[in-house]
Amino acid sequence: MFEDIRKNKIKTGFIVSIFIILVTLVIYYICIAFDLGSTSIIIALAFSIISTFITYYNCDKIVLASCKARPATMEEDKKLLGILDALMISSGLEVKPALYVVEDAQPNAFATGRNPEHAVICVTTGLLEKLEYYELEGVIAHELSHIKNYDIRLSAVISVMVGFIIMITDWLSRSFFWRRLDDDDNNKSGSILAVLGLLLAVLSPIFAKLLQLAVSRRREFLADATAVEITRNPDGLISALQKISSDPNELQTASAATAHMYIAEPFRKNANSKKRKSDWFSTHPSVEDRIEALRNIK
Repeated sequence: MFEDIRKNKIKTGFIVSIFIILVTLVIYYICIAFDLGSTSIIIALAFSIISTFITYYNCDKIVLASCKARPATMEEDKKLLGILDALMISSGLEVKPALYVVEDAQPNAFATGRNPEHAVICVTTGLLEKLEYYELEGVIAHELSHIKNYDIRLSAVISVMVGFIIMITDWLSRSFFWRRLDDDDNNKSGSILAVLGLLLAVLSPIFAKLLQLAVSRRREFLADATAVEITRNPDGLISALQKISSDPNELQTASAATAHMYIAEPFRKNANSKKRKSDWFSTHPSVEDRIEALRNIK
């Protein structure tokens, strides 16, 4: 486990570095397109460093805002809060994560934050309504495991950075479109924006998928095993995974940038619950493989 934590920290540093370089290059060429001269590199560096700083320290808030999550309350979510309190002792975590709830019919959950001291667990209302107590306990223990193993830092940073890259790509595409509509006076800047927009449009989906694959599927098996250590009840998590994977509802609040964060594949068209083995591009291992691994622990 300690080796996985170390690798997660190294991966996070590597991805943040790549993000700074990529954003710097994109902003630099945008500045060149608008004839900002020698100040272009200064603007690009300043923008990339500031955006990375803001992204890193607010990744949990950005992810929660994207799925419109609300804080859990004692009035509405007493059972959920009670489960977390009971699991804190056996989890080994010193700081209790904040609990959030998303209004969505699909049962699912994720954990996010930059470290265990600033962590968040978020569950859907579908999870609270459709799972029994011991099943909820298994899911919360799984998310506590991601926090304990520092998976949350890597997955949250990837989610926000993927979203940021998609946003830049969309802006470049729209900018080039409107400049073409206006006039042809700025051929140089228009050409630069066109090339940037085309490159990002082609490369950003590939880059996004590679980033998500950097969050190894092995982390799900490790989190499942750690959850069993916390609860001493593999049957709870097994039953929870079966219910989550068989639920027909699509998770409306998930996106391509956040799909890898959830305990199970949130998009039913991509769900691999009926496949014996997950393919290389899957963000999650198959549910059958995870259940088999859990049964081998018993």
